[in-house]
Amino acid sequence: MGTKKQEITVGFVSLGCPKNTVDSERMLAEIAQAGFAITCESCNADVVVVNTCGFIAPAEAESLEAIRRAVDCKLSGSVKKVVVAGCLGERLGLQLLERVDGIDAIVGLDQRDNIAEIIREVFSCDVAGSQLCTTWAKPRAYRVPDDRTRLLITPGHWAYLRISEGCNRRCSYCTIPGIRGQFRSKPREFVLAEAAELACAGVLELNLIAQDTTYYGRDLKFKNGLSCLVRELEEVSGIEWIRLMYLYPTGIDEELIETIATGKKIVHYLDIPLQHVSDSILKPMRRPATKEAFRELIENLRSAVPDIVLRTTLMVGFPGETERDFNELLDFVKWARFDALGCFEFYPESGTPAAQMPAQVPGEVKQQRLEELMLTQQKIAFPKNENRIGSNLRCLVDSVDDKGVCRGRFYGQAPDIDSVCIVENCSAAPGHFIDAKVVAAQDYDLLVEQIYG
Repeated sequence: MGTKKQEITVGFVSLGCPKNTVDSERMLAEIAQAGFAITCESCNADVVVVNTCGFIAPAEAESLEAIRRAVDCKLSGSVKKVVVAGCLGERLGLQLLERVDGIDAIVGLDQRDNIAEIIREVFSCDVAGSQLCTTWAKPRAYRVPDDRTRLLITPGHWAYLRISEGCNRRCSYCTIPGIRGQFRSKPREFVLAEAAELACAGVLELNLIAQDTTYYGRDLKFKNGLSCLVRELEEVSGIEWIRLMYLYPTGIDEELIETIATGKKIVHYLDIPLQHVSDSILKPMRRPATKEAFRELIENLRSAVPDIVLRTTLMVGFPGETERDFNELLDFVKWARFDALGCFEFYPESGTPAAQMPAQVPGEVKQQRLEELMLTQQKIAFPKNENRIGSNLRCLVDSVDDKGVCRGRFYGQAPDIDSVCIVENCSAAPGHFIDAKVVAAQDYDLLVEQIYG
């Protein structure tokens, strides 16, 4: 009588940005298709995969902590093998073995789709004594990823749709080109097929992501690449909302604005990371823009799309940032009145030109500026929410708890990063749209009542 083949259990930890989320979903699909059992108990599995982020220092610290937790579980006997994937593994390579002892494999980004084979190899590898089973892919091929066939870890009714990989911008503070490589547009037939696949799985909202979505198609010599692509995506049956994320400001032209204004499914929401507005900071950042260009862009967007919701990301404490530069940034934020704003401190990342620049800003000054900027934005966002009281919104329900309290979003709220709409006594299930009336504001969130009939 034959013996039953041992089933390998895999725990998975996904960290980092939406691009990393897509990589995690692809790996999870490969793991599931290989017949491995995926467990939510990551510290009680045969193999733990940690998909890491390595963009800035806090993300690196979070990734290292997650790896060390997995290794601790291995030392206690509840985990047998630890596999590290993602950006931190790509960035540090075998140096990771010096940072954390006990890693069994490091998987480069180009080896993402081979994760099941790697898990099988690692699990069967005898690591007794000093023998170490390590997988590492160098040099990279910089392929365009095909993200079709994913096991979604977002709610089933919304998903990220990555339209490209890498970045050709050379911002002086950024590690992404060194990690993800040069910009490569995903072929439009791949994007459209993936969108159709997601729609068939019940996805209603597509959130388009890339390092720079406005650059889409330029490497393939497509004119108006992003505009053409989103028009085609609007024809995908089943998709209700298309959201554009990570638009490089100088890449937003009249054609794209017109496409957004006239689109049937493109929500009137744009995520445009500006990073800074002082010309004396933008130049060493290697951001080819000016404050006046930003001002003109915002005015043009609000003129063409009056109900546009604008989100941006800003950086404080870049080398050489003076009090005057920072006050210029504050004044611009007060003028622009962004609907949502994220801010982070500059981190001198190894290998970037900005890390070696003179006039590094002290940590306590960066922290003070971050707090002041976010307080300034709070004084803008809260009254904006109060001004919505009495208005009607169409909301997509994301979750409903056992008390019937629903959390959803109107078009001006992106998943995971923005505020939400809270509905009591909600009759709709997640993945359904409801009509609602705003009855109150609770800090960044909106309290709404469902409209019946």
